[in-house]
Amino acid sequence: MDKKYIDETIKSYLLNRLNCKPEDFEKEGAVFVENNERKFPFLEICTMGQAILVSASGTLIPKIQKLLENKSRDEIFENPFIYGQSIYYIPDFKLLKKLTIDNSFQYELLEGEETQKLKGISGFENSLAFDKNGNTSTCIVLFARKNHEIIALAGASKENEKMWELGVDVKPEYRRNGLGAVLISNLTYCILEKGVVPFYCASTTNISS
Repeated sequence: MDKKYIDETIKSYLLNRLNCKPEDFEKEGAVFVENNERKFPFLEICTMGQAILVSASGTLIPKIQKLLENKSRDEIFENPFIYGQSIYYIPDFKLLKKLTIDNSFQYELLEGEETQKLKGISGFENSLAFDKNGNTSTCIVLFARKNHEIIALAGASKENEKMWELGVDVKPEYRRNGLGAVLISNLTYCILEKGVVPFYCASTTNISS
């Protein structure tokens, strides 16, 4: 897997989600895309490279275009009706490295149906969550244990067959020592070895994550 494959996989996903065209990624400034494939009312704004893709229900486009046309990226995202901004990270092979596992903890990797072993666990909602029927969308987890207690867990759920979203939780008393980063780093490599693109989402209020 290389950068080109990752970029093409991400763009293919966005083409479907935003109903845009491949050439839209090469344009500068806001590109307004009518998207009636999503439940009304739909509005999603995505920036990748120089392009700013504004995908919305058809009847909303004229109003949105009037508000956002000819505005810069910062001006668009500073609008008061735009909220819930998130930053999505994909592997950068120039920076990516597997962090050394701290041997003072025990680690375990679970995949597929094996994740059911953790059913009933709580406190790890960002990385592993079960619904009321005991089902989970998480398909792989790597966790750290100390004295038979799970203290940190990284997991990934399938966005589609080629893209899995990472999440991580660390119990408060074990935070700020790099344990979360170690789990995410090692799980990232596990996923890449499967030929799947891992990605990570962080709120703009939690960049340190």
